Amino acid sequence: MSWLSYSSLVPPNVFILLTAIGVALAWRWTRLGLVIATFGGALLYLASMPVVAGHLVGTVKDLAQAIPILPSDAPPGAIIVLSADYRRSDPPNQSYTVGPLTLERLAEAAREERRLGLPVLVSGGRPEGVEESLAEMMSTVLQDDFRVPVRWREDRSLNTFENAAFSADILRRAGVPSALLITHCRDMARALWSFHAVGYPVIPAICSRQQGTGPGRSNDDEPLFASDFFPQVPALLVSYRALHELIGLAWYQYRYRDGKADLSAAGP
Repeated sequence: MSWLSYSSLVPPNVFILLTAIGVALAWRWTRLGLVIATFGGALLYLASMPVVAGHLVGTVKDLAQAIPILPSDAPPGAIIVLSADYRRSDPPNQSYTVGPLTLERLAEAAREERRLGLPVLVSGGRPEGVEESLAEMMSTVLQDDFRVPVRWREDRSLNTFENAAFSADILRRAGVPSALLITHCRDMARALWSFHAVGYPVIPAICSRQQGTGPGRSNDDEPLFASDFFPQVPALLVSYRALHELIGLAWYQYRYRDGKADLSAAGP
């Protein structure tokens, strides 16, 4: 395990770290420390403003609309649901279960399954230190709580690109030419890019510009209020997720530029 986690370097977490480093340095090098702390604090303030959070999410959703979708000669033959989060389970007979973000995706998958009657594939590997994969957790919730059967479980992936690569491999072997993709609007850009990179046609679930933005402003034509410029914890969370997607997409375009993943085992 690295002494510095990846999540510590994703904004706005890194802004807090930068501010703390500046304050610590100020005890010895006052000017340098104050400059670093001020810079980190200013970035943190910006990330916590609803007007900035809304702009960041809008940018991510615009990127998703700009990513090309591979054509298919046949309509979607399956529903792919990508995992998001998990949490400790309240019932004593189950250690972990899906988190609120994954649950939202499963609810959408249940609606689409009832509307279209397509078989469902759930995708998510096993988190570190957890015995059960996210795909297993998702399957349990879909079948027990939504009464929706799960045809395939992709349980090796550790990131969105591997979600796409391993899910596409399963569906190709099952003779399914294309699928309906379910994830959150703010996560759609990275997911669509990944499926495009592995050459598998997917159609995103309907995702309007007003969906999934949280407390930020979702439309540039909306009037501005004074509260849009004051820091809010929900806006900070929205900024974190949007920046995570922007950084993640840039990293994928570099790391997986050849459009390949190791299908024999999940990558790092």
